[in-house]
Amino acid sequence: MSIEQLYPDIPPTKLRNQEEKFRPAKTTPFWLWVANRFFFNMLENRFFALRFKGEEYFHNRDETIPTIAFAPHTNWWDGIVGYNLCTRIFDKEIRLMVEELNRFPLLRRAGAFPVNKKSPQASMKALQYSVDVIEDLNNVLYLFPQGIIKPPNARPIEFQTGLAYIAQKAAIKYGKVNLVPICVNYFFLRADKPEVLVEIGEIMTLDATKMNRKELSQFLEKKLEHACDKQNSDISEGKLKGYKTLFQQKLNWYRKIEQRLKKIEIQGSGV
Repeated sequence: MSIEQLYPDIPPTKLRNQEEKFRPAKTTPFWLWVANRFFFNMLENRFFALRFKGEEYFHNRDETIPTIAFAPHTNWWDGIVGYNLCTRIFDKEIRLMVEELNRFPLLRRAGAFPVNKKSPQASMKALQYSVDVIEDLNNVLYLFPQGIIKPPNARPIEFQTGLAYIAQKAAIKYGKVNLVPICVNYFFLRADKPEVLVEIGEIMTLDATKMNRKELSQFLEKKLEHACDKQNSDISEGKLKGYKTLFQQKLNWYRKIEQRLKKIEIQGSGV
């Protein structure tokens, strides 16, 4: 893939024009046990740490109504981060809409289900399933409403209509629905590997609103963009207060030596 093709505006299923049969998520205790360990180990192997804040907003939500979380989509790791966020911090099962799931069918066992974006009609089964699946309050629907991967910190944040459609239909069906904005960033801080920083935003409760779908989508765009911009600003200024650590790697041997050398004062060296 050339550098010019890293961020195409056309979804993969439409670009490749391949049929994909809809199959619902199908989790079992065994496969969830496998996925929990596999996806957590993936993060541990590639990142120095995963830190999070704002989980109190989620835990203080109205637990009697369904929940939809939505986040920006900047790279391949976003789904893995979302999975660990739902299972290890929210203590819920994730339901994740994945394009071209036929290439990774085992992800159904972890809570994924396919979406075909060749046309609005082709994607309708996934949208309808999204509304139905959150009736089980043990599930959190985790969406990337931009619809395709965008460059890191691309502005403005623009959504496709899927999130607004699902949220409105869910609010009508269940009376209300929780909407949870999630900010996710990948930064090199003081370590030799990047860190994942997740900030969970304030819950928005949507009822059967008179706001039309376009207005709702624009409203949610601005909410997520504002939250992500604030997180970026805080991190750029070194303001990491309030973050908790899901995991952090131990220092490598050369970093331990570095730490020891910093404690040695050599007279006349200027160190």
